[in-house]
Amino acid sequence: MADQKKNLSLKEVQEDVDSWIKEYGVRYFNELTNMAILTEEVGELARIISRRYGEQSEKESDKNKDLGDEMADILWVLACLANQTGIDLEKAFRKNIEKKTKRDKNRHKSNQKLL
Repeated sequence: MADQKKNLSLKEVQEDVDSWIKEYGVRYFNELTNMAILTEEVGELARIISRRYGEQSEKESDKNKDLGDEMADILWVLACLANQTGIDLEKAFRKNIEKKTKRDKNRHKSNQKLL
């Protein structure tokens, strides 16, 4: 697994997840199970954000929840799905940024709602 003291690339994240699964996890859950887990993890993140930063009051049981840990849970399951489906997240992310740049490079700067 990658050295925990340095920044990880998305490729290294995917490799670390794969190594962990092979060493400790026996096997990947199937893609549908991982999709359900991803949905659950996104819900947990949404709950914290809606209560910590939104208008709902934060429950006592949520006050010590680690926002970064919840985001990392999402990244973990996303890496699992990427590994299972043969997606290179780094390549996909770079392609996605290019798409957004071509499509939106002037859109947001000219949006009066954002100024």
